[in-house]
Amino acid sequence: MSRIPGSTPSSSTSGGSSAVSRPLLERVLASDGTLPFALLRREGSTEVEVLVGDVVDVELLGDVPLDGAPVLAIVPFRQARERGFTVHDDGAPLRCLVVRASERVSVADAVAALPAEAVAAEPLGVDIPDDEYAGIVRRVIDDEIGQGAGANFVVARRFEARTSAAPVLTLASWFRALLTHEVGAYWTFAVHAPASGTETLSLAGATPERHLTLHDGVARMNPISGTYRHPATGPTRDGVLEFLRDTKENEELFMVVDEEMKMMSALCPEGGRIVGPYLKQMARLSHTEYLLEGRTTLDPREALRLTMFAPTVTGSPMENACTVITRHETRPRGYYSGFLALFEPEVTDGNAPAASEAAGYSLDAPILIRTAYLHDGGRVSVPAGATLVRHSVPEHEVAETRAKASGVLASLGLVPRGAGPDVAVDLNAQPGVAEALTARNRQLAEFWVRPQDAVPAVTTTALSGRDVLIVDHEDQFTTMLAHQLRHLGLNTRTVRWDAVDDVLADDLLVLGPGPGDPRDHEDPRIASIVRRIGERVTAGRPLLAVCLSHQVLADLAGFPVRALPAPRQGVRLDADVFGTTAAIGYYNTFGARLTTTVAAAADNPVARLALEPSVDTDGVLTALRGPGVASVQGHLESVLSADGLTVLDGVTRHVLGVPAEPSPAR
Repeated sequence: MSRIPGSTPSSSTSGGSSAVSRPLLERVLASDGTLPFALLRREGSTEVEVLVGDVVDVELLGDVPLDGAPVLAIVPFRQARERGFTVHDDGAPLRCLVVRASERVSVADAVAALPAEAVAAEPLGVDIPDDEYAGIVRRVIDDEIGQGAGANFVVARRFEARTSAAPVLTLASWFRALLTHEVGAYWTFAVHAPASGTETLSLAGATPERHLTLHDGVARMNPISGTYRHPATGPTRDGVLEFLRDTKENEELFMVVDEEMKMMSALCPEGGRIVGPYLKQMARLSHTEYLLEGRTTLDPREALRLTMFAPTVTGSPMENACTVITRHETRPRGYYSGFLALFEPEVTDGNAPAASEAAGYSLDAPILIRTAYLHDGGRVSVPAGATLVRHSVPEHEVAETRAKASGVLASLGLVPRGAGPDVAVDLNAQPGVAEALTARNRQLAEFWVRPQDAVPAVTTTALSGRDVLIVDHEDQFTTMLAHQLRHLGLNTRTVRWDAVDDVLADDLLVLGPGPGDPRDHEDPRIASIVRRIGERVTAGRPLLAVCLSHQVLADLAGFPVRALPAPRQGVRLDADVFGTTAAIGYYNTFGARLTTTVAAAADNPVARLALEPSVDTDGVLTALRGPGVASVQGHLESVLSADGLTVLDGVTRHVLGVPAEPSPAR
């Protein structure tokens, strides 16, 4: 199996770490449930890490205590409130295990010590029946994606059971089963974190996905999407090749890569680089994945806050995905789609960081999926979700949630385990698989594939030093736009739409994309775009509008905006941009139409610009331009936009009145 670069676990450190091989694990297994502990096996490791310590609950990620000891934080989905996002708030605590002792045990020794017999559990079914979940899928496609709310959304449901076994015995049994019957996990783990006066937090899982790691100044994220459900008879070469050719599965992965590249652009001043793709094979499923990497100097707690939460378990754009989840999930998520976060002091020149030196900590944070939760009273829940896109078939998404939960359910004894991974076919070794994976990169912009520090900034005195205000309308594609504009030599700052106070001061105003219906002027975001376009045009100041803002500009100019016959969410098209064909990524449900008669309000300053339209073969506007004004429907900053930087350079020069020069490298 291919292994992703940078996935080797860092060395364990702890205050008071035990040098003895087995006693700490024995102490955990003999405990009565009052001892907080974690058992971890990280990808590529032949050892299990045993951690024990003290439990501390904190309110914010920034409060995680980094005072010289390792800390394992269990972060619930409700922490998305720290970013101002809408979520069902169940009060689940941000719980920290401050490590006071640790040891490493070989996997073989750990398996020998852990209980081999599965704990008895009574299946209770699923909280959302199959037909009801299929109905949710249809509504999300029609009412959310079909109305411009976003490109993809993840809706969860829970498989439930009950056990009367003791918590430590239950967790130890689950952990052993996952160690022996699952493959390809990024982390296999069991965590038991009791705290006085609150429910004990007990969970075990085998998650395939790294959310974020920080080590020696390098940030890495690992978006995984697309699911090949192995047949009961086992995976096959033909089956995996069919999966790798599937349009829906390909677009699903590219959408989450775009969303996580937005985060990387926020974390890393020099941007991020895409590495891969890879095929991650597990016991019952296989996924496709990329590795994203870049350099950052952020406090690891702040880096986590800026990346809550992964689009693979929420959707995109992130803020509206949380709102959509709240509309369609009636129960809070608890810890599902949150993450574990292991903060470890990094040793430099033989010295650990001093107390409170957060920058001296590394971070390893896997996403909490493929996880079973043991609640007080013996209730067991296994959440699972499917990524819903415009091509989704409800019955297929129902089956995907069952397949994703099956590995954990097997460890509970609720579904047959089968023969196990020792009889699995190595899909990565099959003829044609490596070639099919490599072929995916033909759709990606080379700008985001090359190391960012190897891409020289375009040197032009005409653009250098110009100040650009980018307005974010709840879609962080603006972070990628900012990075590319900096690459072109401009100074950028990005401000959320409801925090902008002056749109006339900067040399260039870029009105960014966002979710919603561009015709709905009652929406405060849309009303703000209308107002700012009017202010900028009236003042004769350079303006560039992207996607949603392009549609609002087109509407003001008299070009009718309508819902497209089929949403263009996460697709790459060869678009005509004023006579030049360019490969551009699109994320739009609405489009402005070319008409023979442009009817705009006479008192509208945009109408007097007589904007020149550029259209595709379906009569949908790809771009507009006029004196000091331009707009584009596509996302020039998307990883799908092979020609995006060239087009961005051209439209930026147009609105600023700068003569064209040789185009930047693609």
